[in-house]
Amino acid sequence: MTEISMKAAGIDTGKIWLDVATYPVSDKQKVPNNADGWQTLADWLERQGIGRVGIEASGGYERDVIAYLHQRGFEVVLLQPRQVRAFGLYKLRRAKNDQLGAALIAECAARSDARCHAPDSRLIAFGEWLLFIEQIEADIACLKTRRERFTDRRILEEIDRSTGELKSRCKAQLALLQAAVREHDDLARKLDLIESIDGIGIRTALTLVILMPELGRVDREEIAALTGVAPYDDQSGKREGERHIAGGRARVRRPLFNAALPASQRWNETLVELYDRLTAKGKSHKAALIACVRKLIIFANTVVKRQTPWTKSAPQQNSSA
Repeated sequence: MTEISMKAAGIDTGKIWLDVATYPVSDKQKVPNNADGWQTLADWLERQGIGRVGIEASGGYERDVIAYLHQRGFEVVLLQPRQVRAFGLYKLRRAKNDQLGAALIAECAARSDARCHAPDSRLIAFGEWLLFIEQIEADIACLKTRRERFTDRRILEEIDRSTGELKSRCKAQLALLQAAVREHDDLARKLDLIESIDGIGIRTALTLVILMPELGRVDREEIAALTGVAPYDDQSGKREGERHIAGGRARVRRPLFNAALPASQRWNETLVELYDRLTAKGKSHKAALIACVRKLIIFANTVVKRQTPWTKSAPQQNSSA
């Protein structure tokens, strides 16, 4: 947070309505969360002399209005719910409704130094496609778990048939998504760079291209934090707690963990050496695997930043990247 306040608006986002409030003068507005409502909102904000707009992440309902506000030239601050809650606690505000939420978001945005880059419409569409694939994968996992409960041959055959159909659908959708991504030269180049890393396959590479647009634009510490694999200290006074990870993007971590496990055992010599070294020092399997995931995302960040494919000598060269 900065000490400087400026005039801003806050939007409490719902599926159907957008509740809006301004700061420091608390003017209020309520508009539908659709194209007509966005235009009405933008016109009203311009009349109010608002240049910065804060909006709370709300499961995707905020994406279209953010894109429209960027198009109209507004500076948008995207806030996470926990940021707004923490700011409300700091301000000792316990009451909660949509209008009060909008006013709190407006004040938080006015004092924040965060920024929200204009979203890439291509990645939004690809992200929904990837989510569909993830849901198919979740259905497959559920069927496999369900299968363990039965012994009846007829039921097992029915579950196996459904599982096979879902696997075929998942494979087909993944191929179609890859082809669609490769129609864009910049995304195809990024995909090839990430896939050049030993241990990262096309499924993980697609996830990183689509869900981590920051790759190549931030440093190694920030990319690890965005992924949720940066270690945080847990120390107070004489107590020295174990370092732990927190936050980040779960949809990115899952395929990275799936890639890091075999890579740290066989496919990536650098990760094999790292895993063996950490476990020899007494680190648990989980802690060593998290370190390997952190290395993988740092490798991906480095190859995209440098625009050169990964090589086995890259980790030593990338130690300061």
